[in-house]
Order: sequence, then structure tokens, then C-alpha cells
Amino acid sequence: MKPTLQLYRNAVSGHCHRVELFLSLLRLPYESIDVDLAQKQHKSPEFLAMNPLGQIPVLRDGDLTLADSNAILVYLEALHAPGQWLPRDPVGAARVQRWLSLAAGPLAFGPAAARVVQLFKRPVDPKEAIERAEALFGLMESELERTPFLVGERATLADVAHYAYVARAPEGLVSLQPYPSIRAWLARIEALPGFVPMLKSPVGLEA
Repeated sequence: MKPTLQLYRNAVSGHCHRVELFLSLLRLPYESIDVDLAQKQHKSPEFLAMNPLGQIPVLRDGDLTLADSNAILVYLEALHAPGQWLPRDPVGAARVQRWLSLAAGPLAFGPAAARVVQLFKRPVDPKEAIERAEALFGLMESELERTPFLVGERATLADVAHYAYVARAPEGLVSLQPYPSIRAWLARIEALPGFVPMLKSPVGLEA
């Protein structure tokens, strides 16, 4: 039987990986549909009809079409694992939301942006992106010195949203060696049942 979930994605995208990772952690079958970024398929009329911003990932669930990776995480959690990855108490929910905001801000404009420069050989100075990454990692390191995951004793959407771009930060010339607590956190996520790795690219410090 064909899966009802369809994920429009590209393997180099950490935004896509966070959705793929969560689908796997939830053991949800889905159809993976590759979007060729080099051929600008994400800017085609067909794709723009699903997401006018022309961004991946996009999830289709029957008649429902959802864009934005963090929004997709929230949807999947509420539908398939309510309360397990996003606390329903006010403080817990707010703490996870804080990290989802950081994923859309400093993470996206820090390590993710620095990686894009190396991955696509952009003629851009990555200095500011690297500085943002290091500032974010300093915060993460201090938090993870106290708790095994970003919001306490168990993994949440906060961890799912951050994993890919932190794990592949060296591809953007951001070393993880100064951050032992972050490296231990990555290992804990990689030990979760259903974990799937993020594609490695031979660029930056990984070249």
C-alpha cells in the first residue's frame, strides 16, 4: 500500500533531514520525492503551488499540504505522538518553542549558512555566519552541561530541529572540538531508536 505521506526534499538540506529524522523516529512510512535544486525545481509553477516561498521541505498528507520544517514537526508530533516530543505544560512548551525559534534564527543564519557557502562555493565571506554559529554553540554547550538534551532529560522537537546543522557544522568550517557536551549530545541523538544520519558532504573541515 502506498504511504499517504509524501515528503518533497533534497538530501543536502538539514531542514529536510529534521523532518526525515522525525518521521523515522516515529516509524512513519512515507514517500520521498527528490527536488532538484540545481535545476530549480523548487521554483517551478508546480512546486510554488505547494509552497509559494519555493522552499523545501514540503509534506503532503492526503489533501493537506504543509511547508516549513518546524511547522511539519509540530504537526506530526500532535497527530502521531501527542505530548511525547513537545510538552503540553506551559513551561515545557515554551522552552521547546524557544529552541525552535533559535533553529529558525541563529542556527539557520549561523552553521547552516556557513555550510551553504562551502557546499555551493558561494563568493561570500562566511565570517559572520561562523561567528553566529560559535555564539549559538556556546549557549548550547552551557545548557548541555546541565541536561542530556536541550530541554531536560528526554529528547524533544528542540533536539530534532537542531541535530542536522550542528552535526554537519564542520562542513561550514565550524569545529565541534571545543564543545564536548555538544558532541556527547549528538551521540545521544544518534543512539535514539529509528535514528537516520544526515548526508555527509566533503567540504569545509570535512574536505
